[in-house]
Amino acid sequence: MAKIDKNQFTKDEWKKVRALRQHKKANTKTQKSVVSSQISPQESVTSDDKKYIVCLKHGDKYGAEYVNTLHSMVQRHCTHEFEFVCFTENSKGINTNIRIEPLPELPVAGWWYKPMFFNPNLQLQGTILFFDLDVIIFRNIDYLFDYKPGTFCIIKDFNRSMRPDWLKFNSSVFRLTVGDQAHVYNDFLTNTNSHVRRFHGDQDWIYHTVRANYDYWPQEWIQSYKWEMRKRAKIVRDHKGNRNFEQPGQPHILPQTSVAVFHGQPNPKDCIDPWCKEHWC
Repeated sequence: MAKIDKNQFTKDEWKKVRALRQHKKANTKTQKSVVSSQISPQESVTSDDKKYIVCLKHGDKYGAEYVNTLHSMVQRHCTHEFEFVCFTENSKGINTNIRIEPLPELPVAGWWYKPMFFNPNLQLQGTILFFDLDVIIFRNIDYLFDYKPGTFCIIKDFNRSMRPDWLKFNSSVFRLTVGDQAHVYNDFLTNTNSHVRRFHGDQDWIYHTVRANYDYWPQEWIQSYKWEMRKRAKIVRDHKGNRNFEQPGQPHILPQTSVAVFHGQPNPKDCIDPWCKEHWC
């Protein structure tokens, strides 16, 4: 069972979490004992039961440090058993405990690799929980695996903060059972260049093609750092053109929020807010 940073809880909350983990651990031992007496080790875990946390690193926009930091954050804040996988063409500097999978040969670049996660023949079989590299995970994320199992879940795009009726997707965090919604990948391959020209990005393509059996994450769980947690605080450019907050500040954090998404600049590593420096590690 992965370690949890108990500093994210109050004293009373931590007592409850610790008791729940102890109970879960005891039940797990009992269940393993029963299972092992009934079936062979090869049958005890199926690919459908396996959980993965995955990310995508392409080009040089984000270095290996972003992959390693994401790995560190999910290790601290997820108690489910999972395998961490990075899809990349360059594994230099990435923690050797992270599984590396190559990027497919597609006539695309950047975020357009994301439809590959809908490939029914992906080298992972089970449930994948995808995170962009520009996020901060600062509280327990178990519920991202537990919520509506078998349903494709994704963020309602952060324009929701201005337009409550906005229904498009933001693909910074999504969960998918491998093989579900396979047409998102298969249709993308039919005329890839045309789709790339027609749609602004991967999330617009996914929104256009995903069919029944999908849902949005509850909005409180995953928040835009700039627009929702920092309430659209003023952003300025430096002499190099990089964007950051005009003044350091503290984010407004809802009790249910566990993930902060940094779409655009500043990135988590560069943000001048002390809160970011404390939690992006």
